[in-house]
Amino acid sequence: MSLLWVKNYDELISDDLDEQEKYLRKTGLKALEKALEAVKPSNLIKKAVRLKNQTLIIEDDSYALQDFHNIYIIGGGKATKEMAKTLETIFIEGDLQTPYNGIINIPEKQRQNKEDNGNKIQYNYATHPIPNKNGVKGVQKMMEIIENSNHEDLIVCLISGGGSALLPLPKPGLSLKELKKVNNLLLASGASIHEINTIRKHLSSFKGGNLVKKLHNSSNATLISLIISDVVGDNLDAIASGPTVPDLTTFEDAIKIIYKYNLNDEIPTSASDLLEEGLENPSLENPKPDDTSFNKVHNYLIGSVKSAVEGSINFLKKENFYTNYFSNTISGEAKEYGRILYEVMKYNMSDDGKDREPKEKIALIGSGELTVTLKGDGKGGRNQEMLLSFLDYIRDKEIKSNFVVVAANLDGIEGNSEAMGALIDKNLKKRIQKEDIDTGKYLYNNNSNGFFKRASNEIITGPTGINVNDILIALIYNTRN
Repeated sequence: MSLLWVKNYDELISDDLDEQEKYLRKTGLKALEKALEAVKPSNLIKKAVRLKNQTLIIEDDSYALQDFHNIYIIGGGKATKEMAKTLETIFIEGDLQTPYNGIINIPEKQRQNKEDNGNKIQYNYATHPIPNKNGVKGVQKMMEIIENSNHEDLIVCLISGGGSALLPLPKPGLSLKELKKVNNLLLASGASIHEINTIRKHLSSFKGGNLVKKLHNSSNATLISLIISDVVGDNLDAIASGPTVPDLTTFEDAIKIIYKYNLNDEIPTSASDLLEEGLENPSLENPKPDDTSFNKVHNYLIGSVKSAVEGSINFLKKENFYTNYFSNTISGEAKEYGRILYEVMKYNMSDDGKDREPKEKIALIGSGELTVTLKGDGKGGRNQEMLLSFLDYIRDKEIKSNFVVVAANLDGIEGNSEAMGALIDKNLKKRIQKEDIDTGKYLYNNNSNGFFKRASNEIITGPTGINVNDILIALIYNTRN
């Protein structure tokens, strides 16, 4: 048997598992697949967007397309390739009469061949998480489209997670090389994605609402933004660093983050000078909610991890699991969260010392995004590191209940590994003890993928074209006395 997304499904359901262990693994992986299907960008676009009688209908709003001379599609992110493909299909099937074209920035890893392109929308391939020159070229073309548009045109901006790196346009005076250095320092510092994006927004001519500022000053065309969230809390200003929404952060916030992580002596002088200049000159601040630039801007959040969680929960309920979405704000250091997760699970496990009997089949679902502070030179990612820390914490503990935990980055690749995440269970705990594997050594070297590859417990899908928050699925099968 195999699944649609998980390529190594058969390897994960090995013959040395007992029937209950197999059942839990199969169920956990199927729940993951249901989550992926629920946030497939094509499904989200189809659900949110319709074209009927030359009227574009987005949720409860309507736009008479005959009122616009041209439609331009721009944007970027890990999910925008499939978003753009589906939008073009809607245009073609709806017999759109208004001329349209555009360009979007998408990850190089999603390139299928040299000629891989849309019908009238150009796919510009860039790099993630560190931006490259091709990303800059793509954004420059988007800015040219904006400069050449007029007030009777419609701009449709497709935004998803990953856009912060895929849509680079350094402010004048800052080179791409210097911007990349800032990105590298932030990624290795343990800063949260919100903190990283705060700095990105204030070093960019595109992010932090600056796209809208440019549009307002150039043509004041109408802008529609279709957004898929990959951030905890779904704050629009944080998704892809918010190119089409007001910026709620400031230059002062950015400078505080630099000092918080002791990066003030490491970031390029040009970057620190730009931040200091912005602090001293309020007119350089990114546009805020009361800015009139946003009068003709319409932002739509069409998908987030909530949809993925709903997909998993609906499936698990049919499998007669008692479900609990215990957290939608998982964050913090991955290495520390393993212990926290165990304590959450322990409360729901069979234990002779409890004065209550937990339900037989329990599913705990969580979502969010952890961080990893890099110290070693191994391979891994935040979910794999968290799961390895969980195993390291419980290796000598007695656990009566059977369990499986699946944790994954739904875009299919996490960290510097080829895995989307990993799967752990009681069987793997036993193997660690039997083979006397030093999990602490793998953790110390940030080599969680090295461990899970050795154990054949990594989850492999390849790039999914999906980008929302990470998902955690913990299934518990309690024994009955």
